[in-house]
Amino acid sequence: MEHQDQSVYRPPAVPVVREFEVTDVIAALKAGWRDFLRAPGFGVFFGGFYAIGGLLILGLLSVFDMPYMIIPLAIGFPLVGPFVAAGLYAISRNLAAGKPLRWRDILILMYRQRERQLSWMAFLVLFVFWIWIYQVRILLALFLGFKPIWSIEQFTQVVLMTPSGIAFLCVGTLVGFVLAMVLFASTVIAIPLLLDRELDFVTAIITSFKTVIANPLPMLGWGVIVTLLAIVAMLPAFLGLIVVFPVLGHATWHLYTRAIEPAE
Repeated sequence: MEHQDQSVYRPPAVPVVREFEVTDVIAALKAGWRDFLRAPGFGVFFGGFYAIGGLLILGLLSVFDMPYMIIPLAIGFPLVGPFVAAGLYAISRNLAAGKPLRWRDILILMYRQRERQLSWMAFLVLFVFWIWIYQVRILLALFLGFKPIWSIEQFTQVVLMTPSGIAFLCVGTLVGFVLAMVLFASTVIAIPLLLDRELDFVTAIITSFKTVIANPLPMLGWGVIVTLLAIVAMLPAFLGLIVVFPVLGHATWHLYTRAIEPAE
């Protein structure tokens, strides 16, 4: 009998999407808070890193006299959060499995993601973020003539008190909402999935979209919760992100485990 080659490549199984309820979203948030309390040092580290990034962006805008970019960056900044939160997903996974948490293991795991499919997701996130910033500049030129506005007060007055400024705000918000929804649907499940399994990023994106389509109300609620908490956390000089960011990161992992069947 001819010997059968056992080394034939077999692609990984396509993830199975579950249906879940709004109560599962609330349960994921509670689990995220518990994980933060169980490993606060890790949470504060990643949250602090994210908060410092926000402060640096704000500082650069002030240095280069670009206050008109504060609003789009404030809205777009949370969009890169899921990728930055990869370390938090790993922490929640270890806590659930009863494994010890070691700084070296977590940081090495994050560093090695550059060699895996997660790096392509990072490219996607940054690409959409770049499109968002670019279209804001186009809308500024169309509605405000791209006039130099040298202070936050002047920019706020133009946007809120003039017809062209209000039109800019409305159209920009609509375009930003569409881009945010596409990016949210693409990444909300895909990023923790790629951290957890050996899959190609296209399959992960498709699975993420399937999850959103199968659970529109819970996923919409999750998106609203993440957006509101992130914006509120950024108001006091980004300091709220030190706690809010890790809690949301841990919660995202728990939502992923509720949305996707475990691998066989």
